Parts: sequence; structure tokens; C-alpha cells
Amino acid sequence: MKEHLFRNRNFSFMFTGRILSNMGDSIYYVAAMWLVYELGGSAFYTGLAGFLTMLPTVLQFLIGPLVDRFSTKKLLTIVQLLQAGLILMIPVAHFIGYLNVAVILTIMPIVSMMNQFTYPAQTAVLPRIIKKEQLVKGNALFTFAYQGVDMIFNALTGILLPLIGAITLFMMDSAVFLAAALVYSALRFPAKKNTTKRTLKESTILYKHELTEGMMIVFRSYMAIFLVASVIANGAIGATYAILPVYTGESAGASWYGWYLGAISLGLLTGALFAPVLFRFPLGRLTIILYLLGGASWILSGLSGISIIGAILFGLAWLPIGATNVITGAAIQSILPPHLMGRVFSVVASMSAVAMPLGSLFGGSMADRWGSGIIFMSAAGAIVFISIFWLSVSKLRRLPSSHELSAEDLHLPENSHSTNIG
Repeated sequence: MKEHLFRNRNFSFMFTGRILSNMGDSIYYVAAMWLVYELGGSAFYTGLAGFLTMLPTVLQFLIGPLVDRFSTKKLLTIVQLLQAGLILMIPVAHFIGYLNVAVILTIMPIVSMMNQFTYPAQTAVLPRIIKKEQLVKGNALFTFAYQGVDMIFNALTGILLPLIGAITLFMMDSAVFLAAALVYSALRFPAKKNTTKRTLKESTILYKHELTEGMMIVFRSYMAIFLVASVIANGAIGATYAILPVYTGESAGASWYGWYLGAISLGLLTGALFAPVLFRFPLGRLTIILYLLGGASWILSGLSGISIIGAILFGLAWLPIGATNVITGAAIQSILPPHLMGRVFSVVASMSAVAMPLGSLFGGSMADRWGSGIIFMSAAGAIVFISIFWLSVSKLRRLPSSHELSAEDLHLPENSHSTNIG
């Protein structure tokens, strides 16, 4: 009989912590973006806010070696405490009469930088606390916690904004991050075997070696080809996040902004929940079909305008992203040894996200000139591009199903998939 994941104490605490930390992320992002739009009154400021918030993601590859080396429990707990304090600074600035766009634009990227430790830490620790055959289900549940919370709290924050105000939401958000810190502090698993004492110079040399190793594994394998399509698509996605407050706010208001963000999360969540079923299909053909359908749905959403139908179609466009993120993530986790997880996944996350802040800045700037609707429709083309790109590259088109995927299929460098004990 298979062990139920929630009977695993560490998995249960990680899952609960993920729910709370993602709840905090959703509240502060929606409230901050809308507050920037209200105080600045221009798509340029929302684009700039998106750029500054997404920029730290590009630097996530620098964090990977630190995640592989330091205590996951301490790392996650400290990060949540720092975020709680930073978020509380916004209500404090309001009460003393110093709240303006500059304050929010300063705090948002710092909070985002703290958050960059969370994803690789959670991803790296998952293979250590559950069995290999549970990785797809475990990743799907983690994505459920992430996107399910986003779906609920993106929409809920949008509804609460005009009722209780952004300042009250930020105060509540700080308490949520404190709760997440308490949950992560209750984790119990063996410390990483790293008892060797090193000088600062030796630690620096080792850090550079581990950083280079993670980059070489990615760029000498087919994972680098995955990133070409992701970079272009993420640029368009960054632009979409930047113009969404304007796109919905021009004709509807804050509540529709929340519903459209909720539609994104629902699409990602639905895709993640279907991942355990879809992962048995050939990854190449599955990606081509899903992204073609997703792009078509996004285009139809733009043609439908701001409406219930438009929101539903927009949410469906994100289903392929949710499904393939879980499937490819679990496949790579099953191939790589634990000691490489943090550095490899942080490189992948950084390279995938490199275009998002630039897309956000470009989308916000161009929305004032061309209109938010044009940017929204242009972004749909990026989803279609992924399908076309995978179709045109034989190495991607012929990839087997994720449970059959091997290190050789990804062309991983030698020794990158060997087990490291100690």
C-alpha cells in the first residue's frame, strides 16, 4: 500500500507553509500593484512596479548554491520573518504620512528578492522528504497549494480592496507571513551533511564552483533549448501582468483585476491537477498541442473583452503552463541527484524569468502609447510561439513521456546524474 503523502510530517508542514507564504505573496502583489496604479495613475508605473518585482527572479541562480548548502528550515523561517517586517513598513509609512509610489517601488523588489529563496529551497527539499514515485503527485500538490491560494486570494484581494483598503490588507499580510515562519520552524529532518569547516576564501571558491556547475548542467543539455521558448513567452507574460490593472481597471475596476488574476491561478491550478494524468503522454507532442490550444483561448479572450467569458477563456490559456511546469519539474527532479537540485532549478528559474521584468517594463510603457488591449492580444502570440517552436525542433518534438525520460534524453553532461552520498 502506498504511503499517503499527508502522513509524512515534513511534507504536511511544507505544504501548509507553502499555502501561507503564497497567501502572503498574493495579497501583497495585488494590493501593491493596485496601490501603485492609484497613486501613479499610469500604466508606466504598474509596468515599472512589475519590472522591479520580477527582476530579482533573474538573480535566483545566485541563490542555488546557498540553498544546497544551508539549513532549509532556517532559510525558510528567516525569509518569512523578513517579508513580514518589510510588508509592515507600508502601513507604517501610511500612518506617519510618508506613503507614496517611491516607497512601494522600493519595498516590492526587496520583498521579491526574499521570496527567491523560497521556491528553490522547497523544490530542492522535496526529493529528500518523499519517495521518487511520489514526486509528480507531490509537485502537483505543491502547485495546487500555490495556484489554489493564488486563485482564491487574488480574487478575494481584488474584492476586498475597495471595501477595507490596501493598508488594512498589508497589515493582515504581515501576520500571514509570521504564521508561515512559525510553520516552517516546526520542520524536522536531518541536517545536510556539511561538517567541513572552510575559510572565507575556500567557501568563495566552492560557491563559484557550484554556481558554475549548475549553469553548465543547464546550458550543456537540452534544458537550454527549453529556455528559448520560455524566455519569449515570459516576456509576454510579464507585459500582461503589468497592463492587467489598466486593462481591467479602465472599464471595470479593482474587482475585475482580482478576477482575472484569479483566472490565471485557476488555469495553472487545473493544469497542475491534470498533470498526474497527462504525464504519461509523450512530452513533445503534449506540449505542442496544449500550448496551441492555450494560445487560441487567450486570443478568444481578448476578442471577448472584459467579461465572464473573457475571464474563463483567459484562465484556460494558462492550463498548459500549469500542466507542463509540474510534469517537466518532476521529470528533472527524478533524474538529478539531490545535491544538484538547488543550483540547477535556480538557474532554470532565473533564465526562464529573465524576460519577464523587461516585458513588464516594455508592456507598461507601450500600453500608454498603443493601448492595453493591443499588448494583451500580442501576448497571446507568445503562447502560440511555444507550440510552433517545439514543433520545429526535432529534439523537443520527439521527447518521450516524463516517466520514461532519462538523463540521456535531456543530454545531461556526464556525472550530473550520478548519486552523491554525503
